[in-house]
Amino acid sequence: MVAEKQISQRKACRWTGLSRNSMAEPVAVKEKDEALQDRIRQVAKRYKHWGLLKIYKKLRRQGEVANHKRVRRLYRSAGLTLPRKLKKRLPESVRQPLPKAIACNDCWSLDFTTDTLTDGRKFRTLNVLDDFNREALGIEVAYSLPAQRVARLLDQLVERFGKPARLRSDNGPEFISQTLQDWCRDKKVILHWIEPGKPTQNAYIERFNGTFRREVLNANLFSSLAQVRRTVDAWLVEYNTERPHQALKFMTPVEYR
Repeated sequence: MVAEKQISQRKACRWTGLSRNSMAEPVAVKEKDEALQDRIRQVAKRYKHWGLLKIYKKLRRQGEVANHKRVRRLYRSAGLTLPRKLKKRLPESVRQPLPKAIACNDCWSLDFTTDTLTDGRKFRTLNVLDDFNREALGIEVAYSLPAQRVARLLDQLVERFGKPARLRSDNGPEFISQTLQDWCRDKKVILHWIEPGKPTQNAYIERFNGTFRREVLNANLFSSLAQVRRTVDAWLVEYNTERPHQALKFMTPVEYR
């Protein structure tokens, strides 16, 4: 229509009902942006579950001086945008706010995760998290984790990080056992159980479990517990010292502590 009628593109788009944006030519990536886009791809390939903000903060920590708008443009043009998860509409209910920790060792959260080795044997992990700075204090890996193993791990963490004021957990048999109650009484630690069927009351460790499952358990095939422990130990160092957290003003847990 522009060629035949000799009219402007604006008028032709108005007559045909098309958006002018649909007529715009795709902007090619400039040569000076190619290097930055390659670095964005490298970070996205290394951390497959990281979104734009974490990748941008990681680049800044590596010394890359780049505007966040420029990083967003190159990130999207490279087709690296993660699929958006749709939130389920839940029935309205009375929400109880999750108490916030005011300092390190104010409250530790505990929970279990499970996975399977390549030979079909199941194993469990006991995850311990400091609610204040989101630091993963320790992850115990074994085929079975009774209450005695829970108390032993807590003793090791107390020697390293100090004694917590509270412990928060669900109502699993290991957490409601007399062994753990005796340990808390001897250490003068408050043991707090969330309400049954209310995982949001232990949201910090639930959020951590999701990240741990995506980046470790679901991302690897394990043939032995020794391999699991090596992978978990290496990931813990990265999680606590390199991974920026939005809730911590994009600092790592160790930096925030």
